[in-house]
Amino acid sequence: MKIRIIVTLKPGVLDPQGKAIQHALGSLGFAGVADVRAGKLFEIDVADDTDDAAIDAMCRQLLANTVIENYRIERA
Repeated sequence: MKIRIIVTLKPGVLDPQGKAIQHALGSLGFAGVADVRAGKLFEIDVADDTDDAAIDAMCRQLLANTVIENYRIERA
């Protein structure tokens, strides 16, 4: 089974990478970009019998820093 883990910064957490991307887009002539928030996407192929608790543990222990990041799990 394929799953996707989307990791994003929590609201209020500074995002220097997003700001750099926003500035670069403006420099390239893309007007109207008000804000950019950068995140991470993980696509993982797991056994069909992998339970939600195991997937959640993967996120909490390795894939996301839950102090400053949120994550969501999507099943393909």
